[in-house]
Amino acid sequence: MQTVGVHSIVQQLHRNSIQFTDGYEVKEDIGVGSYSVCKRCIHKATNMEFAVKIIDKSKRDPTEEIEILLRYGQHPNIITLKDVYDDGKYVYVVTELMKGGELLDKILRQKFFSEREASAVLFTITKTVEYLHAQGVVHRDLKPSNILYVDESGNPESIRICDFGFAKQLRAENGLLMTPCYTANFVAPEVLKRQGYDAACDIWSLGVLLYTMLTGYTPFANGPDDTPEEILARIGSGKFSLSGGYWNSVSDTAKDLVSKMLHVDPHQRLTAALVLRHPWIVHWDQLPQYQLNRQDAPHLVKGAMAATYSALNRNQSPVLEPVGRSTLAQRRGIKKITSTAL
Repeated sequence: MQTVGVHSIVQQLHRNSIQFTDGYEVKEDIGVGSYSVCKRCIHKATNMEFAVKIIDKSKRDPTEEIEILLRYGQHPNIITLKDVYDDGKYVYVVTELMKGGELLDKILRQKFFSEREASAVLFTITKTVEYLHAQGVVHRDLKPSNILYVDESGNPESIRICDFGFAKQLRAENGLLMTPCYTANFVAPEVLKRQGYDAACDIWSLGVLLYTMLTGYTPFANGPDDTPEEILARIGSGKFSLSGGYWNSVSDTAKDLVSKMLHVDPHQRLTAALVLRHPWIVHWDQLPQYQLNRQDAPHLVKGAMAATYSALNRNQSPVLEPVGRSTLAQRRGIKKITSTAL
């Protein structure tokens, strides 16, 4: 299936040409990016609240992001696309409103948090990432600010993976999407290499999240004042501590999973499927239920995490460089992968 433009998508959704402001009332800002702004909005006909991402078309083509949301947004843990508008200058992507805030922020402020709860959270997110990878989709920007709760319940079921602005769909050499099905034997090696590299990046991001959930601090940045060079040097060395201090209250099984998700070599890093088969996930009912002893400084963690991903965006980190040889197909034993199509 070939990529269709935003205009074609909008035409399918709105046969009659109408403007975004005809149907929605725009409210306050929720977040601001380099090429877009996210605002709360009200649907005039139903008075329901939504979020709208307003994208500057001169800075970025949002077609792939919209296609991914159309195909896979019905998954219970992926943000749901509600509507799309295009006025020529801006594209308006309307989604469900995330009222529960950032997952990591909420967890770090929780008075009681155990390994058993951490396992349930990681299972939900990794299961969603596994689903995306199986469809040939890599997110590539799984930082904590893109993993949110849709409501205040704090239940794993209310977790949503958001912002697919950097996401990619696996394609053949002719540009055709490798969906609704593809066979690994017919995928060009360089395409598969790139898929393996990007998929490994997603797992690395989840490893950073797990490390921080367990200890209350980040593996590669000490605070918001760390320079990009310092952070990238630590990431590139592949060295991080799993002993002493707050790690004394963490099980060896959890430490084993963290080390395998943050492996400096993308080939040696676990896939999403292997994370889900790890004992710390499978035997969640045997995990400690006592309160984790974590650093109590959410504001420092948020700054350190932001500094980490800012450094990665500004520089090509050694840990995230494309690899020369990929054993992804052999490791996963992929035969045929089916997906949901439009």
